[in-house]
Amino acid sequence: MANNIGSVSESDLVSRRQKLRLQRRLKLLVIVWQVLAVGGLGAALLWAITQPIWLITKQEQLTVEGNQLLSDRAILSLISLDYPQSLWVIKTQILAQNLESQSPIAKARISRRLFPPSLNIKIIERRPVAITQFKNQVGINNSQKMGWLDTHGNWIPLESFSALERTGSLPTLKVIGFTGQYRQYWHSLYQSLSRSPVKVFEINWQDPGNLILTTELGIVHLGPYSSRFSEQLNVLDRMRELPNKIDVRQMAYINLKNPDSPLIQLPNKFKAIKIQSN
Repeated sequence: MANNIGSVSESDLVSRRQKLRLQRRLKLLVIVWQVLAVGGLGAALLWAITQPIWLITKQEQLTVEGNQLLSDRAILSLISLDYPQSLWVIKTQILAQNLESQSPIAKARISRRLFPPSLNIKIIERRPVAITQFKNQVGINNSQKMGWLDTHGNWIPLESFSALERTGSLPTLKVIGFTGQYRQYWHSLYQSLSRSPVKVFEINWQDPGNLILTTELGIVHLGPYSSRFSEQLNVLDRMRELPNKIDVRQMAYINLKNPDSPLIQLPNKFKAIKIQSN
């Protein structure tokens, strides 16, 4: 009886070993099949994306959205792209970052389209709010260049908007003496100006100690730009009846350096009239 048990047990072990070998072989076949399938799929994809149908061969395959001031041609001229190039190889994020580094573009997003193969460019422009002669204080000689300012004080070259189809949307506000040191104040200053009912035509910032505005009420001296700028504009707004009280042609400028005590400076520098701003 013992021999029979030993014989059966040994046969059973042999059978189990054979089953294990078979299972390992099947697992190996599955792995080999998966590797071949993935490799085949990868090769098929590689073949597919290298076909001419997925190539960007000309600028006409680039479309632009979101532009209101800049023409499509002006935006496309800012994109550096060699043709032909595979749609899948183009680094859209880098192209978008390069666009955003250009002065007229605030934000850019570039996406691929498969049918037909193309690139879609969505942008947000920097909207010019004033024209200025920017002083580049580098080196011995200070150079000056005409350009635009957006609401955050970013300088945009004048030629950026030369191809505008709707030139009526360009600003008329002029800024004189704008330099990089004023950029930190510009957004707040411009927001206050845009809310003021008094029309401002020109901002003269050549003297840091005296900000001068040319307004519909005349020339206004404000002293150095400060947190009281909005208050000074409010006082100016309350002086709208000034032309009915005095002959503004005899006025040199309105002195609002102290908004609590506005003055009318007469041509004679020693004569000034204190007025009530109501």
